Amino acid sequence: MYRYDEFDHAFVNERVSEFRAQVGRRLAGALSEEEFRPLRLRNGVYLQLHAYMLRIAIPYGQLSPRQLRQLAMIGRKWDRGYGHFTTRQNLQFNWVKLVDIPDVLAALAEVEMHCIQTSGNCVRNVTSDPYAAAAVDELEDPRVWCEILRQWSTLHPEFNWLPRKFKIAVSGAAEDRAATAFHDIGLRIVRGPNGENGFRVLVGGGMGRTPYVGQVIREFLPKEHLLSYVESILRVYNLLGRRDNLFKARIKILVNTLGIDKFREAVEADWEATNKAGIDLPEDEVRRIASYFAPPDLPEQPSRDEALAARREADPRFAGWYRNNVLPHRVPGYASVVISLKEPGRTPGDASSDTMDLVADLAERFGHDEIRVNYTQNLVLPHVARADIPALYDVLAEAGLGVGNNELLGDMICCPGLDYCNLANARSIPIAKEIAKKFEDPARQTEIGKLRVNMSGCINACGHHHAGNIGILGVDKKGTELYQITLGGSPKDDAAVGTIIGPGFRAEKVPDAIGTIVDTYVERRHEGESFLETWRRVGAAPFKEALYGAR
Repeated sequence: MYRYDEFDHAFVNERVSEFRAQVGRRLAGALSEEEFRPLRLRNGVYLQLHAYMLRIAIPYGQLSPRQLRQLAMIGRKWDRGYGHFTTRQNLQFNWVKLVDIPDVLAALAEVEMHCIQTSGNCVRNVTSDPYAAAAVDELEDPRVWCEILRQWSTLHPEFNWLPRKFKIAVSGAAEDRAATAFHDIGLRIVRGPNGENGFRVLVGGGMGRTPYVGQVIREFLPKEHLLSYVESILRVYNLLGRRDNLFKARIKILVNTLGIDKFREAVEADWEATNKAGIDLPEDEVRRIASYFAPPDLPEQPSRDEALAARREADPRFAGWYRNNVLPHRVPGYASVVISLKEPGRTPGDASSDTMDLVADLAERFGHDEIRVNYTQNLVLPHVARADIPALYDVLAEAGLGVGNNELLGDMICCPGLDYCNLANARSIPIAKEIAKKFEDPARQTEIGKLRVNMSGCINACGHHHAGNIGILGVDKKGTELYQITLGGSPKDDAAVGTIIGPGFRAEKVPDAIGTIVDTYVERRHEGESFLETWRRVGAAPFKEALYGAR
């Protein structure tokens, strides 16, 4: 993973010192909250319902054991003993005191971490495939380009005050596991006409009040032109994006208003006019950054498939966990393992300090010192020897982390909702827990099969409800919390925004409504058919009738 150089260390420590002085002025009353707000947001500090929340950057979702242990320490010392992993592959602490935040930032700097540009109208944390350098279908490691984009965008003088926040995702595999179509810019590494790798560039995707699937602005962009082309996209957005209306300020609105063809014309014109090769990285700099992402030395492992098969036969719980949470690896004898943070009764995405310490230990013992955060709010050990899988599972199971629900109904994405967030207008965590309880039987989840359920407590869609096969949105109707259900969304290659199925449900009715939808799917599906395939074949009518009766 990327290691700080002297400039990085000096830069981050200077930012900590600067913010310490700003916090001191705020606590002394020399700065009003209005004056302090843009300063704290530039350092990842939000004022939530009950306390300040600190959002910590985890670039492209990658952590070392040392970094994860430091996060565990911060949770114990300055929070309430846990943190919340988010759909941006970041971590949030929800109960930090303002007076302590400079010390937290200093502790993060000790392990090459920070909170810079995790909020504000700038380029946010660049996200990626959590199985980078491990996936069997990978063309090229996307983390190299994520790091290049991170370094280029940090405190970029032209794009530090955009009309609105800006999100980029990069995927280097045949399957999109980074939801690139729902980002302001989505980058897919693809094979070009001459056999070289480059980027398929999407623009204008996003969720929130007006969700859009990103549109292709360039089918193939040579890698050497990535920065200059992204800069032209941002420049056009910065010049033409709306600043008079918060709800219409995202690039998706501009792209939809102009149309993709006119937006493309403006970008291409800017790209040509500003010397498109002017800021592109020299090849030796690309190689230097790529050297930080050399895959770990994975020595050849003896085949233990017979032992694994015997364990699966003897232990149904292990078998279920193995089936869902163990993924193929590009190197024979290895696998990637998902550590689910979605045990029934647990707040999705929450990890206690004890859990973080345990995962750090497991990464050292079994995972070649790497941990990844995926956007579905789980943790991943990307490089595990297959022979070590039973021992790894036993430790996880003893700690209550041996939940085999990866990509099943129990693997819900859920935002903090009204329990924490001052933007939310409905609770999400209690509803998610009740849904998980209703479907906690592993056999039932296996029967249903892969099913993405996402939930948000407000229209800002931090829970990605638009992209859920089943999406749940909490809304406030004259003081009553109601939950609107959408069906048919997808974050993958067949990206789609879910369709509102009908009137919302009261909180206590939501779990049964989800049960009705699932039962209708199971009854209507053809053999081997996914939820999306059934939905697209039969349409909304059977689901509406089951939920609301004939009308």
